[in-house]
Amino acid sequence: MVWIHGGALVMGGAPIYDGSILSAYEDVVVVTIQYRLGLLGFFSTGSVEARGNWGLLDQIAALQWVQENIKQFGGDPQSVTIFGESAGGFSVHAQILSPLSKDLFQRAISESGVVLTPGLLTSHPEVLVKEIANVSGCGTSSAEMVRCLRSKTEQELRSLLKEIRSMNAVVDGKFFPKAPEELLAAKEFKAVPYLLGMNNDEFGWIVSSMVHSLDIKDGIDRENITAAFQAVASVLGLSAESVPKALDEYLGDTEDHIQLRDRFRDLMGDVFFVIPAIQTARSHRDSGAPVYFYEFQHRPKMYKDIKPDFVKADHGDELGFVFGWPLIKGDVAEDEKKLSKTVMKYWANFARTGNPNGEGLVEWPRYDLNEEYLELNLQQRKAEKLRKNRVDFWVEILQDKTKKTTNEKETSADL
Repeated sequence: MVWIHGGALVMGGAPIYDGSILSAYEDVVVVTIQYRLGLLGFFSTGSVEARGNWGLLDQIAALQWVQENIKQFGGDPQSVTIFGESAGGFSVHAQILSPLSKDLFQRAISESGVVLTPGLLTSHPEVLVKEIANVSGCGTSSAEMVRCLRSKTEQELRSLLKEIRSMNAVVDGKFFPKAPEELLAAKEFKAVPYLLGMNNDEFGWIVSSMVHSLDIKDGIDRENITAAFQAVASVLGLSAESVPKALDEYLGDTEDHIQLRDRFRDLMGDVFFVIPAIQTARSHRDSGAPVYFYEFQHRPKMYKDIKPDFVKADHGDELGFVFGWPLIKGDVAEDEKKLSKTVMKYWANFARTGNPNGEGLVEWPRYDLNEEYLELNLQQRKAEKLRKNRVDFWVEILQDKTKKTTNEKETSADL
């Protein structure tokens, strides 16, 4: 099992994740890999001088190393599962879509992140290039900018990284031969068994930073929510008319600040995590490959004095259970230890066979046209058609967006 860490492609690292508990309990070989991040990992001018996606290529190099060496550690190079969370889940899905990682893994797990997750992939690197040029003082031509950045000292680069909001992978024609939507529609990807899902409150505590307030226990007003959502509309690729539609769909006519806060959390969690994951699951399912979908619902008790009571299973909250942290912590309830063992068992069974099911576990149904999935909580439960009404709403919005993009391309071609 090869772990790819998250961190928005700009932070994080392999040392944070100790795979020894998962390895010991489930008799699997766990490899945690490092890849270049930020400017060094994902800078792209969109030209041959700097194609970008260096971090994704590092992941391929790590998988090639696994193929060549894992036997020496008791592993099987023909039974490799890549798994990751957030930008790591995005990376896992990216490797599924890329022809460059062919035959390097047999199964995949994406936690709270896929290629369709907004903000991690772009077809227009020139936008970020201009920002980097302004901050760095380098010119905007590809060759000049690369030469200028290479002349910077380590400290200058560190300072530069602090000024840049984000970095993206890029549709480069090589790692990503086409835009992901095209690859998914044409089923041009590895049809490997795929387990994916997300948590039920992905924006539980991130929302506070969006409205520039550390204290939202008393709620958020409509004005702040509208401003915050409009600020991310471009990242989501939403049209001007789609923004009020989305706000009306989720917020309704309430002016209660607590209700508005909770509905806004649902909106952000859906559009950034739930909808992309379901779109991905459907595309992968339609290729004929086995797909297993989950929603993690348990709020870790360790956060009772750290996060407000209204936050449920937040972004990243499943990680401790995947890696067995409750089993080595001092004051952890037995039900959380049991949940961790259960999650590790599902993940390891899937890594071994492509099917998470096993003796003593609640049956995890395959994600088919009924769209059944598993709720991961202190008690597991099968369910179906997660957020159906909201998914239908976003499918309609996204279809309008796709039609508009297609029409613009056709108009441009005619001109």
